[in-house]
Amino acid sequence: MFKPTNFNFLPQVIKHLIIINILVFIGQNSIGYSKSLKIAGLFPFSSDMFQPFQIITHMFMHGSLSHIFFNMFALWMFGNMIENVWGSKRFLIYYVICGLGAVFCHQIVQEIHISSMSAQEAFYAKQIPTVGASGAVFGILLAFGMLFPNTKIYLYLLFPIKAKYFVIIYGIIELWSGLVVNDNIAHFAHLGGMIFGFFVIKHWQKNRRNFF
Repeated sequence: MFKPTNFNFLPQVIKHLIIINILVFIGQNSIGYSKSLKIAGLFPFSSDMFQPFQIITHMFMHGSLSHIFFNMFALWMFGNMIENVWGSKRFLIYYVICGLGAVFCHQIVQEIHISSMSAQEAFYAKQIPTVGASGAVFGILLAFGMLFPNTKIYLYLLFPIKAKYFVIIYGIIELWSGLVVNDNIAHFAHLGGMIFGFFVIKHWQKNRRNFF
């Protein structure tokens, strides 16, 4: 079993990501959430309000205090060991790829959905932006399950489950929710982060596989 020689409780990339997300959250609420949402939220590609920079900026915006808290907590909880093992550079590359993969999957599914709507429904759908780091965070969750498959996660601090099963179950729930549940959660963005993360890790593990 590999053990990082210099384990950092709050690694550099995770620390800076948390700080940036908190500062953006404070800023967006200071200038007005609705106003900042129209600028930095991610609109559908076919929307007149879409701007390329939104592909990045939306990842640092969150819709509520609970939204940012759980995203940042999950980033730290599942990401700190990964960054300690991979190093900051590889961790950041992986995080960004998962975030972009989440955008790609979410936008494609959204455009397919919009194309099936009436003109009026499509108009309103194009005015709804997406925000949050969840896609990238789900990629981190996937990485934790692949690198540390037998590590136990305690649900509600009581029920132990191996990381690999937790990730599989969570992925199935997200797929089912994306296909069946009609809510305001970008389930296919979550799946996109996991899918792209899977292929990135498989590419990196061609010549080396470490399970913990």
